[in-house]
Amino acid sequence: MTLSHQNEDSQILLNQIGNQGLTKQILTKGVSWQTPSSGDEVQVHFRGHVENGPSLESSYDKGSSFHFKLGQGEVIKGWDEGVATMKKGERAIFKIPPALAYGEVGSSPLIPPNATLVFEIEMLCWSSIRDLTGDGGIMKKTIREGEGWATPKELDEVLVKYEAKLENGMLIKSDKGVDFNVSDGYLCPAMSIAVKTMRKGEVAELSTKFFYGLSQNSNRIIELNGLPDSNLVSIKLELLSWKIVTDITGDKKILKKINKPGEGFDRPNEGSHAKVIYLCKGEDGTIIDRKGSKDEPFEFTTQEEQVHEGLERAIMTMKKAEQALVTVNAEKTLFYEVELIDFIKEKPFWKMDTQEKLEACEQKKHDGNLQFKAQYFRRASEKYEKAVKYIEFDHTFSDDEKRHANTLRLSCNLNNAACKLKLEEYTEAAKLCTKVLEQDPLNVKALYRRCQAYLKTSDLEKAEADIKRALIIDPNNRDIKLEYKELKLKQREYNKYEADIFSTMVSKMN
Repeated sequence: MTLSHQNEDSQILLNQIGNQGLTKQILTKGVSWQTPSSGDEVQVHFRGHVENGPSLESSYDKGSSFHFKLGQGEVIKGWDEGVATMKKGERAIFKIPPALAYGEVGSSPLIPPNATLVFEIEMLCWSSIRDLTGDGGIMKKTIREGEGWATPKELDEVLVKYEAKLENGMLIKSDKGVDFNVSDGYLCPAMSIAVKTMRKGEVAELSTKFFYGLSQNSNRIIELNGLPDSNLVSIKLELLSWKIVTDITGDKKILKKINKPGEGFDRPNEGSHAKVIYLCKGEDGTIIDRKGSKDEPFEFTTQEEQVHEGLERAIMTMKKAEQALVTVNAEKTLFYEVELIDFIKEKPFWKMDTQEKLEACEQKKHDGNLQFKAQYFRRASEKYEKAVKYIEFDHTFSDDEKRHANTLRLSCNLNNAACKLKLEEYTEAAKLCTKVLEQDPLNVKALYRRCQAYLKTSDLEKAEADIKRALIIDPNNRDIKLEYKELKLKQREYNKYEADIFSTMVSKMN
Protein backbone atom coordinates (compact mmCIF):
# COMPACT_ATOMS: atom_id res chain seq x y z
CA MET A 1 0.00 0.00 0.00
CA THR A 2 1.28 3.49 -0.81
CA LEU A 3 0.10 6.95 0.12
CA SER A 4 -2.21 8.22 -2.63
CA HIS A 5 -1.23 11.51 -4.29
CA GLN A 6 -4.30 11.71 -6.53
CA ASN A 7 -5.78 14.57 -4.47
CA GLU A 8 -2.98 16.76 -3.16
CA ASP A 9 -5.49 19.32 -1.78
CA SER A 10 -6.80 16.73 0.71
CA GLN A 11 -3.39 16.52 2.42
CA ILE A 12 -3.29 18.71 5.54
CA LEU A 13 0.01 19.80 7.09
CA LEU A 14 -0.36 19.10 10.81
CA ASN A 15 3.01 20.06 12.19
CA GLN A 16 5.15 22.78 10.67
CA ILE A 17 7.65 22.98 13.54
CA GLY A 18 11.08 22.17 12.11
CA ASN A 19 9.47 21.20 8.78
CA GLN A 20 8.79 17.72 10.15
CA GLY A 21 6.21 17.15 7.44
CA LEU A 22 3.41 15.11 9.02
CA THR A 23 0.56 14.91 6.46
CA LYS A 24 -3.00 13.66 6.63
CA GLN A 25 -5.36 12.57 3.88
CA ILE A 26 -9.00 12.15 4.95
CA LEU A 27 -10.68 9.11 3.39
CA THR A 28 -13.94 9.24 5.40
CA LYS A 29 -15.12 12.31 7.27
CA GLY A 30 -16.06 12.11 10.95
CA VAL A 31 -19.57 12.43 12.33
CA SER A 32 -19.08 15.25 14.85
CA TRP A 33 -16.98 18.34 15.50
CA GLN A 34 -15.29 17.00 18.65
CA THR A 35 -11.75 15.64 18.76
CA PRO A 36 -9.98 13.85 21.65
CA SER A 37 -7.76 15.65 24.13
CA SER A 38 -4.47 14.71 25.69
CA GLY A 39 -5.02 12.03 28.33
CA ASP A 40 -8.13 10.60 26.64
CA GLU A 41 -8.24 6.85 26.07
CA VAL A 42 -8.78 6.36 22.33
CA GLN A 43 -9.93 3.25 20.47
CA VAL A 44 -8.82 2.88 16.84
CA HIS A 45 -8.36 0.42 14.01
CA PHE A 46 -5.21 0.71 11.91
CA ARG A 47 -3.00 -0.83 9.27
CA GLY A 48 0.42 0.43 8.24
CA HIS A 49 3.58 -0.07 6.22
CA VAL A 50 7.03 1.37 5.73
CA GLU A 51 7.03 3.72 2.74
CA ASN A 52 8.22 1.63 -0.22
CA GLY A 53 8.71 -1.21 2.24
CA PRO A 54 7.09 -4.03 4.19
CA SER A 55 3.66 -4.07 5.83
CA LEU A 56 3.44 -3.51 9.57
CA GLU A 57 1.05 -4.63 12.27
CA SER A 58 -2.72 -4.39 11.57
CA SER A 59 -5.57 -4.37 14.10
CA TYR A 60 -7.93 -5.40 11.33
CA ASP A 61 -5.99 -8.64 10.89
CA LYS A 62 -6.06 -9.28 14.64
CA GLY A 63 -9.82 -8.71 14.77
CA SER A 64 -9.65 -6.37 17.80
CA SER A 65 -9.25 -2.60 18.12
CA PHE A 66 -6.20 -0.88 19.60
CA HIS A 67 -6.45 1.24 22.79
CA PHE A 68 -3.98 3.85 24.06
CA LYS A 69 -3.88 7.09 26.08
CA LEU A 70 -3.42 10.06 23.81
CA GLY A 71 -0.46 12.38 24.39
CA GLN A 72 1.14 10.16 27.04
CA GLY A 73 4.00 8.78 24.92
CA GLU A 74 2.44 5.33 24.60
CA VAL A 75 2.73 5.50 20.78
CA ILE A 76 5.06 7.27 18.36
CA LYS A 77 4.81 11.05 18.27
CA GLY A 78 3.27 11.08 14.80
CA TRP A 79 0.37 9.02 16.11
CA ASP A 80 -0.15 11.28 19.15
CA GLU A 81 -0.22 14.39 16.94
CA GLY A 82 -2.25 12.88 14.12
CA VAL A 83 -4.93 11.07 16.13
CA ALA A 84 -5.53 14.25 18.16
CA THR A 85 -7.01 15.82 14.98
CA MET A 86 -9.51 13.01 14.30
CA LYS A 87 -13.26 12.98 14.80
CA LYS A 88 -15.41 10.00 15.68
CA GLY A 89 -15.90 7.75 12.63
CA GLU A 90 -13.12 9.46 10.67
CA ARG A 91 -10.73 7.39 8.55
CA ALA A 92 -7.47 8.91 7.32
CA ILE A 93 -4.02 8.12 5.96
CA PHE A 94 -1.05 9.62 7.81
CA LYS A 95 2.41 9.92 6.34
CA ILE A 96 4.78 10.12 9.32
CA PRO A 97 8.36 11.34 8.80
CA PRO A 98 11.29 9.69 10.67
CA ALA A 99 11.52 12.50 13.25
CA LEU A 100 7.98 11.68 14.42
CA ALA A 101 8.45 7.89 14.15
CA TYR A 102 11.59 5.86 15.00
CA GLY A 103 14.19 8.34 13.75
CA GLU A 104 17.78 7.39 12.93
CA VAL A 105 17.64 4.19 14.97
CA GLY A 106 14.59 2.53 13.43
CA SER A 107 12.94 -0.52 14.96
CA SER A 108 14.37 -3.84 13.98
CA PRO A 109 13.57 -6.02 12.14
CA LEU A 110 10.88 -4.29 9.97
CA ILE A 111 11.58 -0.56 10.33
CA PRO A 112 15.00 0.59 9.07
CA PRO A 113 16.77 3.81 10.21
CA ASN A 114 15.27 7.10 8.90
CA ALA A 115 12.12 5.35 7.67
CA THR A 116 8.92 7.17 6.75
CA LEU A 117 5.82 5.28 7.91
CA VAL A 118 2.33 5.26 6.36
CA PHE A 119 -0.70 4.41 8.51
CA GLU A 120 -4.38 4.19 7.74
CA ILE A 121 -6.19 4.94 11.01
CA GLU A 122 -9.92 4.73 11.79
CA MET A 123 -11.17 6.56 14.88
CA LEU A 124 -13.77 4.39 16.58
CA CYS A 125 -14.34 6.31 19.82
CA TRP A 126 -12.59 7.64 22.89
CA SER A 127 -13.16 7.99 26.62
CA SER A 128 -12.36 11.40 28.05
CA ILE A 129 -10.01 11.31 31.01
CA ARG A 130 -9.65 14.52 33.00
CA ASP A 131 -7.52 15.54 35.96
CA LEU A 132 -10.21 17.34 37.95
CA THR A 133 -7.95 18.68 40.69
CA GLY A 134 -4.76 19.43 38.75
CA ASP A 135 -2.70 17.25 41.07
CA GLY A 136 -3.79 13.82 39.87
CA GLY A 137 -5.99 13.50 42.94
CA ILE A 138 -9.17 12.82 40.97
CA MET A 139 -8.95 11.35 37.49
CA LYS A 140 -12.30 11.13 35.70
CA LYS A 141 -12.93 8.79 32.78
CA THR A 142 -16.20 9.28 30.91
CA ILE A 143 -17.83 5.92 30.17
CA ARG A 144 -21.08 7.23 28.72
CA GLU A 145 -21.75 10.74 27.50
CA GLY A 146 -24.62 12.64 29.10
CA GLU A 147 -27.46 14.63 27.56
CA GLY A 148 -27.46 18.32 26.68
CA TRP A 149 -24.85 20.78 27.88
CA ALA A 150 -25.91 21.80 31.43
CA THR A 151 -24.08 20.59 34.54
CA PRO A 152 -25.05 20.91 38.23
CA LYS A 153 -23.97 23.98 40.19
CA GLU A 154 -22.76 24.30 43.77
CA LEU A 155 -26.23 24.72 45.34
CA ASP A 156 -28.07 22.12 43.23
CA GLU A 157 -29.47 18.87 44.58
CA VAL A 158 -28.27 15.85 42.57
CA LEU A 159 -29.54 12.28 42.34
CA VAL A 160 -26.74 9.75 41.67
CA LYS A 161 -26.05 6.06 41.46
CA TYR A 162 -22.58 4.97 42.60
CA GLU A 163 -20.31 2.13 43.59
CA ALA A 164 -17.09 2.82 45.52
CA LYS A 165 -14.28 0.26 45.75
CA LEU A 166 -10.70 0.09 46.98
CA GLU A 167 -7.83 -0.61 44.59
CA ASN A 168 -7.93 -4.29 45.59
CA GLY A 169 -11.59 -4.56 44.60
CA MET A 170 -13.02 -4.37 48.12
CA LEU A 171 -16.48 -2.75 48.02
CA ILE A 172 -16.72 0.26 50.33
CA LYS A 173 -20.26 1.41 49.66
CA SER A 174 -22.86 1.60 46.87
CA ASP A 175 -26.32 3.02 46.27
CA LYS A 176 -28.72 2.82 43.33
CA GLY A 177 -30.19 6.24 44.03
CA VAL A 178 -29.11 8.81 46.61
CA ASP A 179 -29.65 12.59 46.50
CA PHE A 180 -27.54 15.32 48.10
CA ASN A 181 -26.70 18.99 47.74
CA VAL A 182 -23.48 19.45 45.80
CA SER A 183 -22.18 22.01 48.31
CA ASP A 184 -22.85 19.67 51.26
CA GLY A 185 -21.30 16.64 49.56
CA TYR A 186 -21.88 12.96 50.17
CA LEU A 187 -19.59 10.04 51.00
CA CYS A 188 -16.40 11.77 49.87
CA PRO A 189 -15.07 15.03 48.37
CA ALA A 190 -14.47 13.38 44.97
CA MET A 191 -18.18 12.91 44.32
CA SER A 192 -19.03 16.60 44.79
CA ILE A 193 -16.08 17.71 42.66
CA ALA A 194 -16.83 15.25 39.84
CA VAL A 195 -20.60 15.68 39.67
CA LYS A 196 -20.19 19.39 38.81
CA THR A 197 -18.49 18.33 35.55
CA MET A 198 -21.19 15.81 34.54
CA ARG A 199 -24.30 16.03 32.37
CA LYS A 200 -27.60 14.25 32.93
CA GLY A 201 -27.27 10.51 32.28
CA GLU A 202 -23.47 10.61 32.18
CA VAL A 203 -21.55 7.66 33.61
CA ALA A 204 -17.96 8.14 34.77
CA GLU A 205 -15.22 6.24 36.56
CA LEU A 206 -13.28 8.17 39.18
CA SER A 207 -9.83 7.11 40.22
CA THR A 208 -9.18 9.08 43.38
CA LYS A 209 -6.27 9.32 45.73
CA PHE A 210 -7.01 8.32 49.31
CA PHE A 211 -7.36 11.95 50.48
CA TYR A 212 -10.17 12.69 47.99
CA GLY A 213 -11.75 9.26 48.40
CA LEU A 214 -12.72 9.39 52.05
CA SER A 215 -14.87 11.84 53.96
CA GLN A 216 -14.26 13.06 57.48
CA ASN A 217 -17.99 12.65 58.15
CA SER A 218 -18.13 9.44 60.15
CA ASN A 219 -21.90 9.23 59.66
CA ARG A 220 -21.49 8.72 55.94
CA ILE A 221 -18.39 6.55 55.52
CA ILE A 222 -17.04 3.24 56.68
CA GLU A 223 -13.93 3.79 58.77
CA LEU A 224 -10.89 2.39 56.95
CA ASN A 225 -7.98 2.64 59.35
CA GLY A 226 -4.43 1.54 58.66
CA LEU A 227 -4.58 1.86 54.86
CA PRO A 228 -1.55 3.50 53.19
CA ASP A 229 -1.97 6.91 51.51
CA SER A 230 -0.99 5.39 48.15
CA ASN A 231 -4.24 3.42 48.03
CA LEU A 232 -6.69 4.52 45.35
CA VAL A 233 -10.46 4.60 45.67
CA SER A 234 -12.38 3.78 42.49
CA ILE A 235 -15.92 5.18 42.13
CA LYS A 236 -18.30 4.38 39.30
CA LEU A 237 -20.68 7.35 39.28
CA GLU A 238 -23.86 7.99 37.28
CA LEU A 239 -25.69 11.32 37.37
CA LEU A 240 -29.36 10.34 37.14
CA SER A 241 -30.84 13.85 37.44
CA TRP A 242 -30.66 17.03 39.47
CA LYS A 243 -32.86 19.81 40.79
CA ILE A 244 -31.77 23.39 40.27
CA VAL A 245 -31.37 25.45 43.44
CA THR A 246 -31.31 29.23 42.96
CA ASP A 247 -29.96 31.74 45.49
CA ILE A 248 -32.60 34.45 45.00
CA THR A 249 -30.88 37.15 47.08
CA GLY A 250 -27.24 36.13 46.66
CA ASP A 251 -26.76 35.64 50.40
CA LYS A 252 -28.54 32.25 50.77
CA LYS A 253 -31.40 33.87 52.70
CA ILE A 254 -33.92 32.85 50.03
CA LEU A 255 -33.25 29.57 48.21
CA LYS A 256 -35.50 28.05 45.55
CA LYS A 257 -35.28 24.38 44.55
CA ILE A 258 -37.18 23.51 41.38
CA ASN A 259 -39.11 20.28 41.85
CA LYS A 260 -40.94 20.51 38.52
CA PRO A 261 -39.78 22.83 35.71
CA GLY A 262 -42.26 25.37 34.40
CA GLU A 263 -43.44 26.20 30.90
CA GLY A 264 -41.99 28.76 28.49
CA PHE A 265 -39.62 31.56 29.46
CA ASP A 266 -41.84 34.29 30.95
CA ARG A 267 -41.95 35.15 34.67
CA PRO A 268 -44.15 37.49 36.75
CA ASN A 269 -43.02 41.09 37.14
CA GLU A 270 -44.10 43.88 39.46
CA GLY A 271 -47.86 44.28 39.35
CA SER A 272 -48.54 40.82 37.88
CA HIS A 273 -51.74 39.03 38.87
CA ALA A 274 -50.54 35.63 40.08
CA LYS A 275 -52.40 32.41 40.95
CA VAL A 276 -50.58 30.06 43.31
CA ILE A 277 -50.93 27.15 45.71
CA TYR A 278 -48.57 27.07 48.66
CA LEU A 279 -47.97 25.30 51.94
CA CYS A 280 -45.70 26.82 54.62
CA LYS A 281 -43.93 24.65 57.19
CA GLY A 282 -41.60 25.35 60.09
CA GLU A 283 -38.31 23.60 60.79
CA ASP A 284 -40.11 20.90 62.80
CA GLY A 285 -42.53 20.19 59.93
CA THR A 286 -45.48 21.98 61.56
CA ILE A 287 -47.86 23.52 59.00
CA ILE A 288 -47.92 27.29 59.57
CA ASP A 289 -49.96 28.48 56.59
CA ARG A 290 -51.78 27.05 53.59
CA LYS A 291 -53.27 28.99 50.65
CA GLY A 292 -55.11 27.93 47.51
CA SER A 293 -56.07 24.66 45.81
CA LYS A 294 -56.18 23.30 42.26
CA ASP A 295 -59.85 24.32 41.97
CA GLU A 296 -59.43 27.68 43.71
CA PRO A 297 -55.82 28.93 43.66
CA PHE A 298 -54.81 31.85 45.85
CA GLU A 299 -54.68 35.08 43.80
CA PHE A 300 -52.57 38.14 44.57
CA THR A 301 -50.79 41.07 42.93
CA THR A 302 -47.01 41.03 43.14
CA GLN A 303 -45.21 43.62 45.25
CA GLU A 304 -48.38 44.65 47.05
CA GLU A 305 -47.39 42.94 50.34
CA GLN A 306 -50.11 40.32 50.03
CA VAL A 307 -47.72 37.39 50.66
CA HIS A 308 -44.48 36.94 52.62
CA GLU A 309 -41.73 39.01 50.96
CA GLY A 310 -39.31 36.07 50.68
CA LEU A 311 -41.93 33.87 49.04
CA GLU A 312 -42.97 36.66 46.69
CA ARG A 313 -39.40 37.24 45.52
CA ALA A 314 -39.09 33.53 44.74
CA ILE A 315 -42.44 33.44 42.90
CA MET A 316 -41.25 36.28 40.66
CA THR A 317 -38.44 33.99 39.40
CA MET A 318 -40.85 31.13 38.56
CA LYS A 319 -42.43 30.08 35.27
CA LYS A 320 -46.02 29.02 34.70
CA ALA A 321 -46.77 25.54 36.18
CA GLU A 322 -43.40 25.46 37.99
CA GLN A 323 -43.31 23.70 41.35
CA ALA A 324 -40.62 24.59 43.86
CA LEU A 325 -39.48 24.37 47.46
CA VAL A 326 -38.60 27.83 48.76
CA THR A 327 -36.49 28.12 51.92
CA VAL A 328 -36.58 31.51 53.65
CA ASN A 329 -33.84 31.91 56.27
CA ALA A 330 -34.90 34.82 58.46
CA GLU A 331 -35.42 34.98 62.24
CA LYS A 332 -36.87 31.50 61.85
CA THR A 333 -36.51 29.23 58.83
CA LEU A 334 -39.66 28.75 56.75
CA PHE A 335 -40.20 26.15 54.01
CA TYR A 336 -42.73 26.88 51.27
CA GLU A 337 -43.99 24.23 48.87
CA VAL A 338 -45.32 26.44 46.08
CA GLU A 339 -46.79 25.99 42.61
CA LEU A 340 -47.32 28.91 40.23
CA ILE A 341 -50.58 27.92 38.49
CA ASP A 342 -50.73 30.94 36.18
CA PHE A 343 -50.09 34.67 36.02
CA ILE A 344 -51.00 37.72 33.95
CA LYS A 345 -48.27 40.33 33.67
CA GLU A 346 -49.07 43.97 34.18
CA LYS A 347 -49.62 45.71 30.86
CA PRO A 348 -46.33 47.37 29.82
CA PHE A 349 -46.50 51.15 29.52
CA TRP A 350 -45.64 51.17 25.80
CA LYS A 351 -48.87 49.23 25.11
CA MET A 352 -51.04 51.66 27.12
CA ASP A 353 -53.00 54.56 25.72
CA THR A 354 -52.49 58.00 27.30
CA GLN A 355 -55.39 57.68 29.73
CA GLU A 356 -54.15 54.26 30.93
CA LYS A 357 -50.68 55.72 31.51
CA LEU A 358 -52.05 58.56 33.63
CA GLU A 359 -54.24 56.20 35.64
CA ALA A 360 -51.33 53.78 36.21
CA CYS A 361 -49.12 56.69 37.32
CA GLU A 362 -51.74 57.87 39.81
CA GLN A 363 -52.16 54.35 41.20
CA LYS A 364 -48.42 53.86 41.69
CA LYS A 365 -48.15 57.28 43.33
CA HIS A 366 -50.98 56.31 45.69
CA ASP A 367 -49.20 53.01 46.49
CA GLY A 368 -46.01 54.97 47.18
CA ASN A 369 -47.84 57.28 49.58
CA LEU A 370 -49.15 54.28 51.53
CA GLN A 371 -45.67 52.76 51.73
CA PHE A 372 -44.20 56.09 52.90
CA LYS A 373 -46.80 56.42 55.68
CA ALA A 374 -45.94 52.87 56.76
CA GLN A 375 -42.26 53.97 56.79
CA TYR A 376 -41.27 51.51 54.07
CA PHE A 377 -39.16 54.15 52.37
CA ARG A 378 -37.32 51.85 49.95
CA ARG A 379 -40.56 50.40 48.62
CA ALA A 380 -42.14 53.84 48.44
CA SER A 381 -39.19 55.11 46.40
CA GLU A 382 -39.58 52.21 43.96
CA LYS A 383 -43.29 53.02 43.54
CA TYR A 384 -42.60 56.68 42.77
CA GLU A 385 -39.89 55.75 40.26
CA LYS A 386 -42.28 53.33 38.54
CA ALA A 387 -45.01 55.98 38.47
CA VAL A 388 -42.79 58.47 36.63
CA LYS A 389 -41.88 55.86 33.98
CA TYR A 390 -45.51 55.62 32.86
CA ILE A 391 -45.52 59.29 31.82
CA GLU A 392 -41.85 59.58 30.82
CA PHE A 393 -42.67 59.86 27.11
CA ASP A 394 -45.61 62.28 26.71
CA HIS A 395 -45.27 63.29 23.03
CA THR A 396 -48.67 61.69 22.28
CA PHE A 397 -50.41 63.51 25.15
CA SER A 398 -52.89 66.34 24.57
CA ASP A 399 -52.17 69.72 26.19
CA ASP A 400 -54.50 68.93 29.13
CA GLU A 401 -52.93 65.50 29.54
CA LYS A 402 -49.43 67.03 29.49
CA ARG A 403 -50.40 69.47 32.25
CA HIS A 404 -51.79 66.58 34.31
CA ALA A 405 -48.67 64.49 33.65
CA ASN A 406 -46.39 67.38 34.68
CA THR A 407 -48.25 67.74 37.98
CA LEU A 408 -47.93 64.02 38.65
CA ARG A 409 -44.25 63.99 37.66
CA LEU A 410 -43.46 66.92 39.99
CA SER A 411 -45.31 65.33 42.90
CA CYS A 412 -43.67 61.89 42.43
CA ASN A 413 -40.14 63.31 42.18
CA LEU A 414 -40.69 65.50 45.23
CA ASN A 415 -42.04 62.58 47.26
CA ASN A 416 -39.20 60.37 46.08
CA ALA A 417 -36.71 63.02 47.23
CA ALA A 418 -38.25 62.74 50.72
CA CYS A 419 -37.71 58.96 50.54
CA LYS A 420 -34.08 59.39 49.52
CA LEU A 421 -33.48 61.73 52.47
CA LYS A 422 -34.89 59.07 54.82
CA LEU A 423 -32.68 56.47 53.14
CA GLU A 424 -29.64 58.79 53.53
CA GLU A 425 -29.13 58.82 49.75
CA TYR A 426 -28.50 62.57 49.72
CA THR A 427 -27.00 62.94 46.24
CA GLU A 428 -30.04 61.22 44.70
CA ALA A 429 -32.34 63.42 46.78
CA ALA A 430 -30.64 66.57 45.46
CA LYS A 431 -30.94 65.34 41.83
CA LEU A 432 -34.68 64.73 42.21
CA CYS A 433 -35.21 68.19 43.72
CA THR A 434 -33.28 69.70 40.83
CA LYS A 435 -35.69 67.98 38.39
CA VAL A 436 -38.61 69.53 40.25
CA LEU A 437 -37.02 73.01 40.21
CA GLU A 438 -36.35 72.77 36.48
CA GLN A 439 -40.10 72.30 36.10
CA ASP A 440 -41.15 74.71 38.91
CA PRO A 441 -38.35 77.15 39.94
CA LEU A 442 -40.45 78.55 42.83
CA ASN A 443 -41.18 75.22 44.49
CA VAL A 444 -40.39 75.82 48.15
CA LYS A 445 -40.48 72.13 49.14
CA ALA A 446 -37.91 71.27 46.49
CA LEU A 447 -35.60 74.09 47.67
CA TYR A 448 -36.05 73.02 51.30
CA ARG A 449 -35.34 69.33 50.63
CA ARG A 450 -32.38 70.08 48.37
CA CYS A 451 -30.98 72.31 51.12
CA GLN A 452 -31.33 69.39 53.55
CA ALA A 453 -29.44 67.15 51.12
CA TYR A 454 -26.67 69.72 50.60
CA LEU A 455 -26.26 70.12 54.37
CA LYS A 456 -25.69 66.38 54.71
CA THR A 457 -23.07 66.41 51.94
CA SER A 458 -21.46 69.60 53.39
CA ASP A 459 -22.18 71.67 50.25
CA LEU A 460 -22.79 74.68 52.51
CA GLU A 461 -22.69 77.36 49.79
CA LYS A 462 -25.31 75.54 47.71
CA ALA A 463 -27.42 74.92 50.83
CA GLU A 464 -27.30 78.64 51.73
CA ALA A 465 -28.33 79.68 48.21
CA ASP A 466 -31.36 77.35 48.34
CA ILE A 467 -32.49 78.33 51.84
CA LYS A 468 -32.24 82.10 51.11
CA ARG A 469 -34.22 81.61 47.91
CA ALA A 470 -36.88 79.65 49.83
CA LEU A 471 -37.11 82.40 52.50
CA ILE A 472 -37.68 85.03 49.81
CA ILE A 473 -40.56 82.97 48.40
CA ASP A 474 -42.04 82.03 51.80
CA PRO A 475 -40.51 84.23 54.55
CA ASN A 476 -42.87 82.99 57.28
CA ASN A 477 -42.24 79.27 56.79
CA ARG A 478 -41.23 77.90 60.22
CA ASP A 479 -39.43 74.79 58.86
CA ILE A 480 -37.32 76.88 56.51
CA LYS A 481 -36.33 79.25 59.36
CA LEU A 482 -35.25 76.28 61.50
CA GLU A 483 -33.23 74.88 58.62
CA TYR A 484 -31.56 78.29 58.17
CA LYS A 485 -30.50 78.24 61.85
CA GLU A 486 -28.99 74.78 61.37
CA LEU A 487 -27.13 76.02 58.32
CA LYS A 488 -25.67 78.97 60.25
CA LEU A 489 -24.58 76.60 63.05
CA LYS A 490 -22.83 74.34 60.55
CA GLN A 491 -21.12 77.31 58.92
CA ARG A 492 -19.79 78.47 62.30
CA GLU A 493 -18.52 74.97 63.08
CA TYR A 494 -16.83 74.78 59.69
CA ASN A 495 -15.25 78.24 60.06
CA LYS A 496 -13.91 77.27 63.50
CA TYR A 497 -12.51 74.03 62.03
CA GLU A 498 -10.75 75.97 59.26
CA ALA A 499 -9.35 78.47 61.77
CA ASP A 500 -7.97 75.66 63.95
CA ILE A 501 -6.31 74.05 60.92
CA PHE A 502 -4.76 77.38 59.86
CA SER A 503 -3.53 78.04 63.40
CA THR A 504 -1.90 74.60 63.55
CA MET A 505 -0.15 75.16 60.20
CA VAL A 506 1.21 78.59 61.30
CA SER A 507 2.53 77.20 64.61
CA LYS A 508 4.34 74.42 62.76
CA MET A 509 5.92 76.92 60.37
CA ASN A 510 7.12 79.04 63.30
